[in-house]
Amino acid sequence: MLHSVPPAVYASLVAGAVTTVGIIVVRRFSDWGRSNSAYFACFAAGVLIAVSFMHLIPKSLDISTNAPLMMLTGFLSLHVFNRFLNTKVCDRQGSAEFAIGVVAMIGIGFHSLIDGMIYSVTFSVSFFTGFLSALGMVLHEFPEGIVTFVLLLRGGFSERKSLWFAFCAAALTTPLGTLISIPWISQAAPQLLGNLLALSAGALFYVGATHLLPMAERESKKHSLVALVAGVATAFGIILSTG
Repeated sequence: MLHSVPPAVYASLVAGAVTTVGIIVVRRFSDWGRSNSAYFACFAAGVLIAVSFMHLIPKSLDISTNAPLMMLTGFLSLHVFNRFLNTKVCDRQGSAEFAIGVVAMIGIGFHSLIDGMIYSVTFSVSFFTGFLSALGMVLHEFPEGIVTFVLLLRGGFSERKSLWFAFCAAALTTPLGTLISIPWISQAAPQLLGNLLALSAGALFYVGATHLLPMAERESKKHSLVALVAGVATAFGIILSTG
């Protein structure tokens, strides 16, 4: 029975669990969680950016001739969507902090849903491709849960509501995205799979370069660069040892 469950489902469940741990940690050990979230963000950014450039992009180029266009589409789609959310929500709410909390919840919820779909796409290409992507993706879930909870709390939501909203938006949506996408991803033609992989590569690069790194830079942690290099080295080592 367990052998029939796709690896992408396990990866998405682990990601949801890691996000939940992040939320619980920042609630119970708020000082430790907030003070170290930048290191998790830097490490995850290094893994995601390295995996995108060194494995996902070359792999998608081998499969699909439309890969460059799809990479650009994946990158710009997340950028435009985030800009849209910030503009619409911030303009309609009286409190800037409330708007930021809602934007974080909606944006991260959508992003986590896409994360689940990315697991389906990458594991459909190969277990190795899925594993590399999942490594960086799972690691970035921890600070993502922390950020969602903290911003909702600052936006005026109660601690209980912040906990449950953050859990639903950042944790539950990842396995949901995987379960929704697996049935049709498994039947996809190679060209479509290559396009989706390229779309995922653009999305992953966006998450690493424009979402995680700026977060880490704002924290100005002393060893953040070390964490970033460690993330790149981890991805590089796994690619070389398995390739």
